[in-house]
Amino acid sequence: MKNDNIDRLFERLQGKLDLEEPARGHQERFLEKLNQAQGTVSLNKKRTAWWKSLSIAASIALIAMLGIQVFNSRPSIKEQVVEIAPEVSQTEFYFASLIEEQVQLLREEKSPETAQLVDDTLLQLEKLEANYKNLEEELINGADSKIILNAMITNFQTRIDLLKEVLTNIENIKNLNSYNDENITI
Repeated sequence: MKNDNIDRLFERLQGKLDLEEPARGHQERFLEKLNQAQGTVSLNKKRTAWWKSLSIAASIALIAMLGIQVFNSRPSIKEQVVEIAPEVSQTEFYFASLIEEQVQLLREEKSPETAQLVDDTLLQLEKLEANYKNLEEELINGADSKIILNAMITNFQTRIDLLKEVLTNIENIKNLNSYNDENITI
């Protein structure tokens, strides 16, 4: 019997039911009115509108900054030197590898007797490296390239000669110490 009543009710209301969705924001307005009637305050405020626009603006600003940095980046000093004189990179690689080998040998030979000599040599090499950086900057700034390139090669040769001389002196010190050790009698 209950099913019959429900069926008759739906038959009688057919075509009269409202199937449309409420307008946008209907639920929020209804809840706001209900809360006002009950004297309560709603904590569900719309906060996402400003957050979305702020995140979009931040994304655009970040992309713009990265774009500016990519397009305005200046080549390094090494890249500028290679543009001016391409043969410098090959020469520098050759000399730098020789110097690095010699410096490694020098560090391996460090002992209490030779520590001062090794430390002084490393300090001189740092000064020569700084001098080389200055030469690179002068070359970039438009100084006479032949003179600067010659000075750069001389700088490398000076470093190699210094390392060879110091390694020879260290070898002499070692030989002198071993000779003195042999002549000591007990």
